Amino acid sequence: MFRGKKYQDSVKLIDKSKMYDPAEALDLVVKTSKAKFDETVEIHVKLGVDSRHADQQVRGAIVLPHGTGKTAKVLVLAKGDKANEAEAAGADFVGAEDMVAKIQGENWFDFDVVVATPDMMGVVGRLGKVLGPKGLMPSPKAGTVTMDVTKAVNEIKAGKIEYRLDKTNIIHCPIGKASFGAEKLNANFATLMSAIIKAKPAAAKGQYLKSIAVASTMGPGIKINPVRVSD
Repeated sequence: MFRGKKYQDSVKLIDKSKMYDPAEALDLVVKTSKAKFDETVEIHVKLGVDSRHADQQVRGAIVLPHGTGKTAKVLVLAKGDKANEAEAAGADFVGAEDMVAKIQGENWFDFDVVVATPDMMGVVGRLGKVLGPKGLMPSPKAGTVTMDVTKAVNEIKAGKIEYRLDKTNIIHCPIGKASFGAEKLNANFATLMSAIIKAKPAAAKGQYLKSIAVASTMGPGIKINPVRVSD
């Protein structure tokens, strides 16, 4: 696979055989981010759990201290006063059956997060097959099925992210933009990792944090020593 000169220059800054401390790794992520746009920084955490078992699921949501650098578009599915409350809180789209029909009929997905009031979940359930695979299905664990729509919208706009295992037992999450600098990225990284460690299922046996890597959109992956995170 052909890689551009910028990528090749970035790779030279990294020792592929080394596992870095978080602060050092995030400093390198900023240095190896050479694209013309502000690259997103993502972490990839492999856990020693089996996501096929219900008692080994790892999922939750956390507000990053410095946000993600991107303002999420929020769809709120609610009626009456709660719909008005969502609009006042700054939700981008608000509706009920009409929005469900729009998603089903028009294949419309111009939003990043879906919040729903509990009374709407019967209707939202119809969207399980399309929202589920995209990771957009509202859930009480992520705080996106709630009567407090104001709090939900405010937190999402402030930089709340959801973390969840994929089928290969890896969590992929954005922790900000390269322009944040190493210090802010480190604060976001520490907040997210603390939440993932706290969410360790009782049924998980052996080493919980198997591997951690961090990378910018166009940059190379940098390995982080899991021992330095669980300290």
